[in-house]
Amino acid sequence: MSKRLLMLVGDYAEDYETMVPFQTLLAVGHTVHAVCPGKKSGESIATAIHDFEGAQTYSEKRGHNFALNYDFDRVEAGSYDGLVIPGGRAPEYLRLNEKVLDIVRAFDQAKKPIAAVCHGAQLLAAAGILKGRTCSAYPACAPEVRLAGGTYAEIGIDQAYTDGHLVTAPAWPAHPAWLSQFLAVLGTKITH
Repeated sequence: MSKRLLMLVGDYAEDYETMVPFQTLLAVGHTVHAVCPGKKSGESIATAIHDFEGAQTYSEKRGHNFALNYDFDRVEAGSYDGLVIPGGRAPEYLRLNEKVLDIVRAFDQAKKPIAAVCHGAQLLAAAGILKGRTCSAYPACAPEVRLAGGTYAEIGIDQAYTDGHLVTAPAWPAHPAWLSQFLAVLGTKITH
């Protein structure tokens, strides 16, 4: 059964963490509305490509333009079955938008599946939904998870962690595990 999903993005969302889940979820038959505050369907955000090249943190290069396919102002959280929050630098700014925080809280209160990767935990922390939960994220976000009352899941960069309806992962190398766990929480069945 097809699900209706919401993806919250902003400028400098991580390219792979935006493109791959968007395309994967469409490929399995779900509807995905990609939105950004202040933007309408047909407009684009700039993405960033983060890579692990041996420095103390990731490197950043300009990514693709990612076209939005729905108007942020038309979003009603109650009309969606799940929420996707890519990482990158976008969550740092999205967490300053009260409507974005209200959307995250609405999904959580309704116990609808939420998938967040990398810096997406910054948005979860700002929305106040991590208290008493275990959450993975990019390691630099561990203090924010803990300050929000959550337990930081120290897992491999290619792993994901599910706590109830919340599915989180450290970064894009975890896409197979993260998307697999999110699809399971959504109730999506794939047969071969």
